[in-house]
Parts: sequence; C-alpha cells; structure tokens
Amino acid sequence: MPKRVRTAVFPVAGLGTRFLPATKAMPKEMLTVVDRPLIQYAVDEAREAGIEHFVFVTGRNKGVIEDHFDRQYELEHTLEIRGKSQALRELQKDLPSAGQSSFTRQQEPLGLGHAVWCARELVGDQPFALLLPDMVFKARPGVLKQMMQAYEETGGNIVGVEEVDPKDVSSYGIVARGAGPDHGFRITGMVEKPKPADAPSNLFISGRYILQPEIFNLLSEQTRGAGNEIQLTDAMQVLIKSQDFTGVKYEGKVFDCGSKLGFLTANVVFALDRPDLADAFRNEMVKLGLFERERDREPA
Repeated sequence: MPKRVRTAVFPVAGLGTRFLPATKAMPKEMLTVVDRPLIQYAVDEAREAGIEHFVFVTGRNKGVIEDHFDRQYELEHTLEIRGKSQALRELQKDLPSAGQSSFTRQQEPLGLGHAVWCARELVGDQPFALLLPDMVFKARPGVLKQMMQAYEETGGNIVGVEEVDPKDVSSYGIVARGAGPDHGFRITGMVEKPKPADAPSNLFISGRYILQPEIFNLLSEQTRGAGNEIQLTDAMQVLIKSQDFTGVKYEGKVFDCGSKLGFLTANVVFALDRPDLADAFRNEMVKLGLFERERDREPA
C-alpha cells in the first residue's frame, strides 16, 4: 500500500511576464477566470483529492496570495451586517483550516525544478502532489483526484497527460507511452519540447504530478538545463531509471492560463458552465454576433 499523499506544492513565484502590464503589481496567479483566482482553482482541486497541507513557493511581491488564504475580518464583518450571507459562506468555504498552509520563498527565478526543491523541508520524506496554477482544468472529478486513484493502485510517480496536436509537441514536455490503459499506463521516457519527427507520442505533461521525495536529492544536484534553469523534467528523467512512472490520460480539458489565448478561452468556457451566468453571457455574445442563436443551431 503506497504512502498516503497529504501535501501539495504550488509554485507561485513566477514573474508572469506574458501578462504585463497586468502582472506588474499583481501576481499572475491572482488573475481570475470568471470570479476565482487561478490559484484558487488549483487549491480547490487539491482539496477535492484529499490534500491536507498546502505549500506555496512564493517570491517577491506575492504577499497578496498569502492574504487571499487568510481571513479578512473587516470584509467578513461588512458582509455579515449587510446580510450577504451567501457571499460570506463562499469566502469561508474557500479558506484552508488554521495550520494547513505553509509559505516559503524562491529568492531567484531559477526554474520549476528549483521551486520544487525550495519546498523540500516543508514536504519532508513523503510523497507529494505538485500543481502548476497556470494550468486550469475543467474535469469532474478533478484531475488530481483521478491521479490519486491511479496512485492508490500503482504507487510510484504519477504524471497527468493530455493529447496535443502532433504538430505542436515542440511546445511541451512529451512522454513515451508503455503498456497499460489510459487511466494508468507505464511511462518509459520523457522528452522536453521535441521536434514533431522525434516525439515519442503526442501526450504532453499538463502540470499535475504526484512525486516521490527522492526527487529532491536529484534536484539538489541538478545542473541548469533549458533556459539556464533547473528543470523538473531533467530530474524526472533521472528518477525514471530507478522508480516507476505512471501516466494518467485524465478525463477533462486543460486550459493553459499562462498564455493569453488559454486564459481568454477558459473565461468563456467557465462562464458558459455557470448556471447564474450562462444564458445571459450567451445572449450578450449573440448580440455581438459572436455566437449563434439557439434556434439557428437547430437542425432543419
């Protein structure tokens, strides 16, 4: 029986340069899809999967993330006296319990692998989940919960993957698929941003991992790779020689909200999934000529 995964790591120290000037003074992780920050979607997903300890690897000018996961007494009091009980319940529901959140600093932007390594003392000698907040999923159950189900069967390391158009593999980390079903197949190798002709598959690593603590020792020795940064994929390529890696082709869809196109698409998709917004939002899009009217879409 594999050790239970109780801790999740959230790397939130990035500069968010692709969203400047919006992210000049505000962390990119606090950009909202409809009305929830990107980081909240990741925390919600982790909580659904049974995570009990939330570790945030932050950087300078990221204090608002810590504030977001703290109580705002003045706001709560104002909502209470104004009778906005539903809004108050929503705020309280989103908060981790006292002592469940930890924050550590990545003083230099040395890459994802370095950010993960910065969490080593808080994670300890235990398996942990890793969630990249830029990647927002529309999936039921959540992607991490689907991965947890595979982990309970196989143990080891788990990587969430999704198909991408083969011509676009050079933008992603790609896994080589071995034997097994979609919900739990053997990963036999990984390649970072291969040329289409050299890619072992079209399954890309989509920002969700369950990793064993041995990754920390490898990261501490890892030399800088692509972009002159310490790359997590490089350390996983070493770890795969001694530990099993399982791929989970999850049910759902990822939106790369680190890009403007993915972020805008996610806002549209999630707005249309909201019962309180969907009809009104669609009507506005129809008025602008961007959506068809319902009757225009019906077969003749």
